[in-house]
Amino acid sequence: MNSLSVQMIGKKILSNQLLRVTHCKLGRLSKLCYSSGNGAPLRKTLLYDFHVEHGAKMVPFAGWSMPVQYETGVLKEHRQCREHAAIFDVSHMLQSKMYGKDRVKFIESLTVADVEGFKENMGGLSLLLNDNGGIIDDLIISKTDKDYLYIVSNAGCAEKDQAHINERLAEFKAKGHDVTFVPISDRALIAVQGPAAAKVIQEGVSFDMSKLTFMTTAEATIFGIPNCRITRCGYTGEDGVEISVPESEVVSLVSKLLDSKAGSVRLSGLAARDSLRLEAGLCLYGNDIDDTTTPIEANLSWTVAKRRRKLADFPGAAHVLTQLKEKPTRRRVGLISTGAPARPGSEVMDEAGVTIGAVTSGGPSPILKKNVMMAYLPLKVSKPGSEVTVKVRNKAYPSKVVKMPFVPTNYYNPK
Repeated sequence: MNSLSVQMIGKKILSNQLLRVTHCKLGRLSKLCYSSGNGAPLRKTLLYDFHVEHGAKMVPFAGWSMPVQYETGVLKEHRQCREHAAIFDVSHMLQSKMYGKDRVKFIESLTVADVEGFKENMGGLSLLLNDNGGIIDDLIISKTDKDYLYIVSNAGCAEKDQAHINERLAEFKAKGHDVTFVPISDRALIAVQGPAAAKVIQEGVSFDMSKLTFMTTAEATIFGIPNCRITRCGYTGEDGVEISVPESEVVSLVSKLLDSKAGSVRLSGLAARDSLRLEAGLCLYGNDIDDTTTPIEANLSWTVAKRRRKLADFPGAAHVLTQLKEKPTRRRVGLISTGAPARPGSEVMDEAGVTIGAVTSGGPSPILKKNVMMAYLPLKVSKPGSEVTVKVRNKAYPSKVVKMPFVPTNYYNPK
């Protein structure tokens, strides 16, 4: 991949996300700074100074000042995660807890998950839906062995998520139910991703990391830092963990991880995280899914748990289940092409040159050395092998529908 293609990956992050900077109320995890665009106040994670000291280029992202890349560059950061281990600051994401004896019933009233069916310290990706079956947000819900559910959701959706949850919570509690929703404001969140991630974490914990499988979670002391929560998950397609850590200890934890002797560990930024998740076929909220797309259209029907389908008791169930049975008119698919890389909004056309959709995410794949994209296309051209063209700067490039993920995932889930 040439240097221009690598630069374009970073530019994609900047162009997509600068437009979606949001004004957020300051919490304990933040300090004030200002964007160069419109002067709106941004939040800083507790690792902000650490990022700057390590040569990060900081950009506005979902109301936060975040590292888009470091001096090593996007391509090296991407390969670092695929081949070794990379650390991402994801403290901008909303962490929250739900308490109360009716907490499982409440979270199920909002999502398509079978939380009741989760074993203790297990979780999964789910979708927060509106009454039309549209996706308000995607989130990870963990059923801990404590007295709460642990939830992580998107930074860009934090304000609307909390408003939606609190509105439904008031209605739920008015019926006599016992639930408390508590956004977490005193903890940071980092992701350690890559084939060496487990070995690196194993250095700092007393339990056997091989017992912590994909989408399981545990409270632990890590590198001498107590009161951490380690969840085996991530947004790169690689094995790895996300670690919720007390805010006062996050710099210490990241420093110790970087000093690991169990494997090569480096910092990586938003641009690499985006190209990694795209190769893994993972959705970016606001691009690939939003409140007008349903789980079935988004090719996320697997998130709708079997018990919930049978009960048909989740928001928008009638519409979603109808689509599941009769099939939707469009579906999110993967596309691959050569030539100029397509960006979100690029037109997708059929063989007759008629526009049939638009790219929602796209860019060069550092691993495949081809362009990979996602788009919503009519069912008749949504099967792998279907041929379409993608228009980039007024030139049409042949593209083919392929199965996702584009690059095989390596989640730790031994049989």
